[in-house]
Amino acid sequence: MARERKTTSSKVVTLAIDIGGTGVKMMALDERSQPLTDRLRLPTPEPATPKAVFAALNQLRAQAPSFDRVGAGFPGVIKKGHTLTAANLDPEWIGFPLQSRLEKEWGTPARVANDCAVQGYAAIQGKGVELVLTLGTGLGSALFSDGHLCPGLELGHHPWRKKTYEDYLGLRGLEKYGKKRWNKLLALAIAQTAHTFNWDILYLGGGNAKKISLELSRFIKVIPNEDGLLGSVKLWEDQA
Repeated sequence: MARERKTTSSKVVTLAIDIGGTGVKMMALDERSQPLTDRLRLPTPEPATPKAVFAALNQLRAQAPSFDRVGAGFPGVIKKGHTLTAANLDPEWIGFPLQSRLEKEWGTPARVANDCAVQGYAAIQGKGVELVLTLGTGLGSALFSDGHLCPGLELGHHPWRKKTYEDYLGLRGLEKYGKKRWNKLLALAIAQTAHTFNWDILYLGGGNAKKISLELSRFIKVIPNEDGLLGSVKLWEDQA
């Protein structure tokens, strides 16, 4: 059982899920997005098929307290509860009905979104144009306008320079080019996104955000990985 925190619980408990390329995470949250438990984590299975990932999720769920609903982040494009892409997981995820499968297996309402979007919900201020980029196994992206998600953005696989943004800024790029060159490429990408989206604030998250050595302006903020879980409650507000 996950160790419960001394937090006053609201009536509705959301079980937050973050499915990533390297880890599957889970945490119970109250209605104010405050943690009710510590974070639970297991390595992402290999191969990361839906069956294997659900086995990991069920293993984590057995350690979690009771909950009323589920909010899940997934590393790919999500539309109408289906996972349309899964570049860093198994191809079996393409077209998978993740939302309805969670509801069927766990018997509670569920909402799912791109994992970067979920992290963004926890970080954004809700004013103007806000862009979120997550630097992890791949490159996640989410765009918000006055606090509302613009769904379907998958900047990581958009052509940039001679390859794609993810080829340069994802884990493969970091390992290939090294930290110093990777930071220079990140600076170029930040400038490009500023011209493309005219964002008011840019948020940088993901496991490799800790490797950023650039001097960032006051309009660029580095956000914690825990936001990938804390934003799950907002799925029930923006999509209501």
